[in-house]
Amino acid sequence: MTEMPTIDHELDCRGLSCPLPIIKTKKAIDGLAPGQTLRMIATDPGSVNDMAAWVSKTGHVMVAQTQDTGGFNFYIRKVG
Repeated sequence: MTEMPTIDHELDCRGLSCPLPIIKTKKAIDGLAPGQTLRMIATDPGSVNDMAAWVSKTGHVMVAQTQDTGGFNFYIRKVG
């Protein structure tokens, strides 16, 4: 089993559809210090592709991504 990163902030976007999870994630990441990690939880299946594209565009790092009965879990580390 892979060790999960330390979470500095958690954002619950369950029940929200695009673009709200991305907008809320950006706002949450903006409030973190570089190196800190955000866990964002979403239920929208489209969030998998949306989050991959967003981290690629912004330069932040997707350190882990999992799926469980609660939804999709994205662990994003803020860069610089």
